[in-house]
Amino acid sequence: MKGVSAKMTRALNIGSHVLASDNSGARIVKIVSVKGGKTTRGRQQYAKLGDWVKVSVRKGDYKIKGEVFDAVVIRQKKPFRRNTGERIAFEDNAVALLKDEKGNPKGTQIKGPVAREVNDRWPFVGKIAKFIL
Repeated sequence: MKGVSAKMTRALNIGSHVLASDNSGARIVKIVSVKGGKTTRGRQQYAKLGDWVKVSVRKGDYKIKGEVFDAVVIRQKKPFRRNTGERIAFEDNAVALLKDEKGNPKGTQIKGPVAREVNDRWPFVGKIAKFIL
């Protein structure tokens, strides 16, 4: 997995309810764990923009409700700093569900913007995005 070219801030805790921003059938998902996340010993893990997380579907299509999927964080409310010096913050926290470990998305389109850092790290997710910010 490629590194992110920005100074990311701790944005989402484990247990956070976030929006599923693709057309996979899920609407609201809960972050269960962060895959490959690093933190100080004794501190609870957190998710940042572009992180690979495990999520449980809380609201949405009855067929996938309660199931656990992999996902990528594509938007976060907490501002983060790009290397150019600008700070970026989105209106909501959102993820895109994945169907396998290679990074192939479960849905066929993503509603709303996707951060440029996510496009660099997860090119398959960037391909189905409407626009990249």
